Amino acid sequence: MTPSARMAMIFSSVGHFYIHMMTAFYFVIVLTLVVEWDQPYSELLQLWTIASALLGLVAIPAGRLADRWSVRGMMVLFFIGMGISSIVCGFVSTQLALLMALSGIGIFGAIYHPVGIPWLIRSASANTGKLLAVNGIFGSLGNAGAAVIAGLLIDLYGWRMAFIVPGVICAITGLGMWWFVLTDRIVDGAAAPDSSADDASRGDFIRVSILLLISLAVGGIIYQSTQTALPKHFETELQEWSWQLFSNFTLDTKSPTGLGAIVSIVYSSSIVMQYVGGSLADRYSLKYIYVICWFLQIAMLAAIAAATGLGLIGAALLAVAVNITMLPAENMLIYRYAPWRHRSLIFGIKFVITFGAAPLSVALVAFIQEEQNTLDILFGGLAVATFVVALLLIFLPKDKPSTPNIAPAE
Repeated sequence: MTPSARMAMIFSSVGHFYIHMMTAFYFVIVLTLVVEWDQPYSELLQLWTIASALLGLVAIPAGRLADRWSVRGMMVLFFIGMGISSIVCGFVSTQLALLMALSGIGIFGAIYHPVGIPWLIRSASANTGKLLAVNGIFGSLGNAGAAVIAGLLIDLYGWRMAFIVPGVICAITGLGMWWFVLTDRIVDGAAAPDSSADDASRGDFIRVSILLLISLAVGGIIYQSTQTALPKHFETELQEWSWQLFSNFTLDTKSPTGLGAIVSIVYSSSIVMQYVGGSLADRYSLKYIYVICWFLQIAMLAAIAAATGLGLIGAALLAVAVNITMLPAENMLIYRYAPWRHRSLIFGIKFVITFGAAPLSVALVAFIQEEQNTLDILFGGLAVATFVVALLLIFLPKDKPSTPNIAPAE
């Protein structure tokens, strides 16, 4: 690996960590704002709606700008822009100002996926699959660490520092990368020639496209709704539950740190499942892995709606694990059936659909919480939707094991 490729690996992986961590902070911070600003949870949660929409909508323009201008420049813009936006969030005092600052996180955060991951692929000369797996683990670490980091910063320094501290670190990272760019220690990387198998038949492509569009849309809603709702659902359903881990630390939802730790434990399963899902996809039928995981999600989501205490935490952990396990198979299915000339565009569309589900998910969580004062019905409804999609995916074409390397997850 060349020095430039090594730097691409480092900054791409760090960026993956930041984007998943910093776009999940607000779901913990908002619980403190409800008390400090004395405003309804549903109203404050919806301030994230525009930011979540921008995470999807800006993805394709960001990718096109990187192709026409500079991948390195776009990554520097990602780090500095998202960092400054987060810092501004820590200084606001009104809903409108917070809405605008959060939107900045959405705009600059949208740069990462269509720019950072392809940049890593272009920079790699060998072991691309291994590099992508490591990159995916950094994204999972961001998801797993977001809640506990936000909760800890809130407990120690207040909610404003939960925005400001990560923002400063992110912006400094961008300035550091800018220095490497100016000194030519990082280059954009050259696009690798395509060496994949022949394109799938037109009939299979159309059938897979329709089924995957449905599964991506519903899967995006499931992922985004779960990430949005779990902190509030745990706070509501685990009020009387506690677990003394150490003599001086009890795991409960009475403090932001405790609540964040529970959410982080749930999402920590995704770190291991990056590799598990990739190994399964290399050895077995992509269709069977994908369909089985969708059916398994039904039971897990239903359990989140019905369980309490440790059972609720276990159900949530398994739901996240199954969701992450199927992502390598999903990405490989897209890669296999997409015409090779349009694969980048189609992956860009996937990110738009996945992240574009966030506004609907945020609005859905806010509406159900306000109307029902519980999120049980949300997870029950997601279980029903999952069952419908799982039945439809049975009609995917049969496939053979083994596929080209592709990114393990968002």
